[in-house]
Amino acid sequence: MIKNIVCSLLAIAFVTSCVSPKVYKDLEARYNDLKEENRKLALENDDLLSSKNTAENQLKQLNAAYDEAIAERDKLQADYNATKANLDNLKSSYEALEKNSSAAIAANSQKNRELLAQLEAKEQALSAEITRLAKLKKELDDRSKRVAELEELIAAKDAAMTRLKEAISRALTDFEGKGLTVEQRDGKVYVSMENKLLFGSGSWAVGAEGRRAVKQLGSVLGDNPDIAVLIEGHTDNVPYKGNGTLTSNWDLSTKRATSIVNILREDNTINPENLTAAGKGEFSPIASNETSAGRAKNRRIEVILTPKLDELSKLLNDQ
Repeated sequence: MIKNIVCSLLAIAFVTSCVSPKVYKDLEARYNDLKEENRKLALENDDLLSSKNTAENQLKQLNAAYDEAIAERDKLQADYNATKANLDNLKSSYEALEKNSSAAIAANSQKNRELLAQLEAKEQALSAEITRLAKLKKELDDRSKRVAELEELIAAKDAAMTRLKEAISRALTDFEGKGLTVEQRDGKVYVSMENKLLFGSGSWAVGAEGRRAVKQLGSVLGDNPDIAVLIEGHTDNVPYKGNGTLTSNWDLSTKRATSIVNILREDNTINPENLTAAGKGEFSPIASNETSAGRAKNRRIEVILTPKLDELSKLLNDQ
């Protein structure tokens, strides 16, 4: 029943809608800009996550070095204590021998000097180890603080993306069950719109219902200027058979992605630098192309929203 109503609304919207060439061109240019920015931010996010992992590995190494230094310090302390006890015993012996034999006194005096030299060397080694231990502890504390700051910033970004997903879901609630899904994974928000909501077969012109969905998505993006927006066009594996303007599914997917960018660019609150358009053709399917249902799922637009990571970059560069 819902499907019949949706089809009726789409048919009415398609008949009554009209997109002017000027609006279409503006949207197309805007979409290209947004897609490039999103690609850059995705790469930046991957680099920063890699830096965080490196910092955590370094922290583990410092923890191991710190534990090793503690053990070495304890060993040196034990050696020092044993040497000092031995010296004290020799001093006692020296005092006893001093009364009985000048020769024994001389021998014991030499032994005492040797032990004193050993004791001094042990004290110097212990002092050096304590200094090295203090340095390692400071490095460990600095690394721990850095990792904590990185984790805090990443957690804040994840929370912001969760709020963004919820805002988008609310804005697009009218399109539930019409080939539109909103998901959050890997620190990003994915808005997937099947072609049945946006385009006619072989066309890259967005219908009225699809335009309304994109506009409502744009209203949320305009309130989130720190989000990079990558729009990807996808097709099934059925070869494109158009009028000759395009040569392949790849061309068609790129054109469709650009159409979405152009609609978003109509919203002046969206920074064009945040928008990027990309065509993936049939090479990133999410379902089997062996069935009509699977091909329908593969024919889609994916809007991938990625947080800008300027704060993380600054934190990493300051270290």
